[in-house]
Order: sequence, then C-alpha cells, then structure tokens
Amino acid sequence: MRFPAVLALGLIFSAAPLAAQTSAAPPPAPPSLQQNPPATSSSSAVEWLPRSAFHLTAEHLSTSDERFIWDANFGGELDFVDYGMGRATFYANYQVILGDQLHAFDPNQGNYILGGSVSARVVGTEFAAVFHHESRHLSDRAKSQPVDWNMVGGRVRKAMTVGVIHLDARADLRGAIKTSFVDYNWELDADLRDLYRVAPRLALISDVDLRLVGVDGSRARGRQAGFRIEGGVRLEGRGASVELFAAGERRIDPYPLEFGTETWFTAGFRLVSR
Repeated sequence: MRFPAVLALGLIFSAAPLAAQTSAAPPPAPPSLQQNPPATSSSSAVEWLPRSAFHLTAEHLSTSDERFIWDANFGGELDFVDYGMGRATFYANYQVILGDQLHAFDPNQGNYILGGSVSARVVGTEFAAVFHHESRHLSDRAKSQPVDWNMVGGRVRKAMTVGVIHLDARADLRGAIKTSFVDYNWELDADLRDLYRVAPRLALISDVDLRLVGVDGSRARGRQAGFRIEGGVRLEGRGASVELFAAGERRIDPYPLEFGTETWFTAGFRLVSR
C-alpha cells in the first residue's frame, strides 16, 4: 500500500467530511463505521473537531472454510471541521480475519480502509464527495501481489428520529480510479440502520447493507452482489455502548487472492463510542 500518498489524499479530502462501511458498513465494508448519527446543524459557525465515533467489533463466522472463523474490526471517523452547511471527515478501519489452519487462532488477513469526504447539508439531507481506499494483505503467508483499489464518488445520507425510532440511511456510488489485482470498475454500497428504543438505555437494532460491484471482465465474471442483514440489541452506558447481534452475510471476494462469494451466519458484539 502506498501509505504516504493515500494518507495525503485522505487528509485532503477530509478537509471536508469522510464516511461507512462498510459499511459496511464501511466498508463493508466491514460493518458501517457510522454508528453515531451526524450533526445536522445549519448554523454558519465553524467548529473544529466537533465529533468522533469509534467502534470495535468481533464476530464468529459459521462456515466450513477453515480460513474464516473470526472477523474483527477496529476503526472510526473524525470530523475535522463542521462549517455549518457541511463537514469534513476522515475515516479508517482495520480488519483482521482469523481461521484455524496453522493454529487455533490463526490471523490470515489484515485489511485496511482509509477515506475522506466533504459534504453539504440540504434540507436535512447530507450530500458528500468521497475518496475511498482499500488494501488487503495476508498474515504469516507469502504474498508479492498487491491487492488494493482507490475510488471516488458521491454519498447521500439521511438521518431522522420519529418518536422512539431512529433511522439512518446512506448510499455511496463510487468509481475506480486505480486498482491492483482486482477487477472492480464501480461500487454501489447502500445501508439502512434502525434503532428502536425500548428503555432509556436499551434499544433494538437492525442493519441492512447491500453492495453491488461492477467489473471490467478481466476475471471472466459478471457484476457481483453482496449483502449483510443484522439484528440485535444495544445496551448504552455513560461513556460507550455495546451491541450484541446476529447476522447473515454474503461477502464478495472474502479471500484477497481469490474471486467469488461466501455466505455465512455470524454472531458477535460491537463496542461503540457514545
């Protein structure tokens, strides 16, 4: 990964906000990075470093492939500046995937996401220009082939609260500007997160993430589709919250040097900053 260049670009773009993953979720996009709703102020006052959001997730994967037993993510996002009509954000995520090929807890992948966005708020909806970088690496295994891609595109996001229900919807459409090894041309990543409060510090949560990836034909395959559907409960403390969840997922290209999809069920927990 060309870290200095990528980081510089990330900082440039994040002089206005960055985003998810994937979601997915960030991201996936691993699970979405955007666990906390964005500020929606329309004030013209400029605020420096007004918001940060961090998460730590670990989940067990139910699959017969010995390379995929555990999936853990640590990351977050930081608003560098909120200028009233929008914000500048930087986001990052590190993912480690563990199997049991070589020993009981065998980390075989270490994957990185870096990104940034600059946004404008229009009638309660946020529109953003996004730079997104992903790179994938093997752990304790030889790999001379770089696996990474850079994308630029746009995001539309809408968050609202109606009574005890909070909804956070996001859609990213990005085009590839540089790729190594992968055949990705473009990506559509859409996420809908719902929080239903049942008590002051207790809520039910659900998250649906859909991902479409257009390809250039170099790997003799067509457009790829993935999804993640998650449900669980959120327990809120004074300084942080914990989410306990179960999910079903179809993941695109789960192993860095192979092309295809895997479908599995997962169960895990997520620590989220307030």
